[in-house]
Amino acid sequence: MTFKEFLEKKDEFLTSLEVEKNVTHHTLRAYNCDLNQFIQFWQTIQNDSKEEIALLRTIERFFVHLYHKKISKSSIARKISCFRSLENYLQAQSIELNLNIQRPKIDKKLPVFLTIDEMLHLLDNVGQEELPSKFPHRDKAILELLYATGIRCSELVSIKIKNINTKEKTIRILGKGRQERLALFGSKAYEKIMNYLIYERTKAETTDEYLFLNHRYQKLTTRSVQRIIQMFRQFLKIDKPISPHKIRHSFATHLIHQGVDVRVVQELLGHKDIGSTERYTHISTERLTEIFDTIHPIHNIIKRKNETE
Repeated sequence: MTFKEFLEKKDEFLTSLEVEKNVTHHTLRAYNCDLNQFIQFWQTIQNDSKEEIALLRTIERFFVHLYHKKISKSSIARKISCFRSLENYLQAQSIELNLNIQRPKIDKKLPVFLTIDEMLHLLDNVGQEELPSKFPHRDKAILELLYATGIRCSELVSIKIKNINTKEKTIRILGKGRQERLALFGSKAYEKIMNYLIYERTKAETTDEYLFLNHRYQKLTTRSVQRIIQMFRQFLKIDKPISPHKIRHSFATHLIHQGVDVRVVQELLGHKDIGSTERYTHISTERLTEIFDTIHPIHNIIKRKNETE
């Protein structure tokens, strides 16, 4: 396949992902970026060579180049996924690519989360009047809703008024892979949302409007939500990183701590793979150890013995 042919197939491939595979905007943008990076690399080495370099050979050199640049394993893994998807697309058109690239083994990082006390402090003890914001009701509603539902930042900004059932206290969420699920919220989140709607948000002309808006009355961006959540960091008693995704981690971890079944948490988080949810169970081990030390008979015997001495 020539360079010019690849450019044509690239555009067709991305269109196929969007229309037929129904991938998320985030995935589409990431794959487009990966392929553009590869095209730029191909152009560079092609200019340095007197002969045209085959596509497969170029792809192999591209990934060697990435490894030498010490690109993160997760980024390389995503790029490999991109090219494997491209390979499947070309194979359906009787074009064999025969890639032989192994995904790097990604080290699983333990999720960072806030304790229950830290979350409750931010939600209950930090008042609207303390926030350095023009829309304190909105910002409190965002924090409350993220923790109440465990939804992703991208899912939060996409909530429309019509998606909310205030009677049932549910929100229809369009998650990854455009899969729909229901997120549940309680009375506190309901109160915060209503305060925002009453005191700060302009009256919606239609229920098709987005729930959270910026000062221009436009849909709030994920970057804006990240800044809003980072604003709450100053109210923590210890210096600790905080982000919308860490709030999501906190939501899942606290449910696991309370004994909620991992498959229920999987459903609430919108995880396709149970393995993505099971990483939260390791944190409960600490809690189990604490309980074990408290209730096991042998530890009670030792405790009584120490008290009598």
